[in-house]
Amino acid sequence: MQKMLEKGPLLDEKGNLTEGGYAFKLVKDYSRNSIKGLKTRIKEWDYYYIHDDEYGIALTIDDNSYMGMASISVLDFKNNKDVTKSYITWLTFGKVAFPSSSETGNVSIKSKNYDMLFENKNGKRHLLCSMKNVVKGKNFTCDIILENSLDDSMVIATPFKKKRHFYYNQKINLLIGSGIFSFGGIKHEFKLENTLGVLDWGRGVWTYSNTWYWSSLNAKQDGHNIGFNLGYGFGDTSAASENMFFFDDKAYKLEDVTFNIPKDNKGKDDFMKEWTFTSKSGDINLIFRPTIDRYSNTNALIIQSNQHQVFGYFSGTIKVGDETYKLNSLLGFAEKVKNRW
Repeated sequence: MQKMLEKGPLLDEKGNLTEGGYAFKLVKDYSRNSIKGLKTRIKEWDYYYIHDDEYGIALTIDDNSYMGMASISVLDFKNNKDVTKSYITWLTFGKVAFPSSSETGNVSIKSKNYDMLFENKNGKRHLLCSMKNVVKGKNFTCDIILENSLDDSMVIATPFKKKRHFYYNQKINLLIGSGIFSFGGIKHEFKLENTLGVLDWGRGVWTYSNTWYWSSLNAKQDGHNIGFNLGYGFGDTSAASENMFFFDDKAYKLEDVTFNIPKDNKGKDDFMKEWTFTSKSGDINLIFRPTIDRYSNTNALIIQSNQHQVFGYFSGTIKVGDETYKLNSLLGFAEKVKNRW
């Protein structure tokens, strides 16, 4: 049964979620100081992805307590190429000082190799980032402005079966953006009329081993902004799923979804073949044609993050009530991530 979250504190005095469920805004108040679980299990991050038809960039700052990370990805959709560079800092334990809300507060992290600032001021998000030697001899810089295009977003509070473990997450889809990034010999302008993005704002206390599936679409079609957030795979989702559909300035709740990833002849996931996305109710019926698999496998003894973030084009239908929305080859991504962290 899908349950709407009510206003109030996110955690009780024992550090457990006061309730699980979904909302269209950050109605629960998060505070790192209210967490009662192991400090090594606290994980906080801000992830931005911005794109037009030619290029995309992904910018990540996170603090996983025992380690923090600054990461930049550049996606070239004209040539189906990608590059990612990540720097790890050990034993951060909250030193990154993430704000407790996505609505206000800045996030920054810097070293001799990078300088990343996510500034949130007067309703605008200003992303100022630089990183040396993303590829040897090729540096990255960006100066991007993002604004909300709709009031609603995907918010979910998910408990785990283990006490004092939870995930509080907001995905802000259909951010409208403009700005410039440079990488090596590339200097690209993101223009306001054709640039969209998403913020993945995450705060929680995670179990050691888990797998998640996440897909995000932010696109323009026939003069409309169309987006979705689809995902599952971890925690106790009996109270709600994180599935939502966005059309212009409206958000609609969806129920279940399954990512049908094809297998190769050895029974392993074949991420570059055509996927399908389905739901029990039949409201979701999508085909996904991959073009780029942004693969990374960070493996440091007992810590591992095996990620396939796959970019490509979605076609098919999403039904909301009596209305059926048709998607015609719209650029988005879908991922499968396995973590031991």
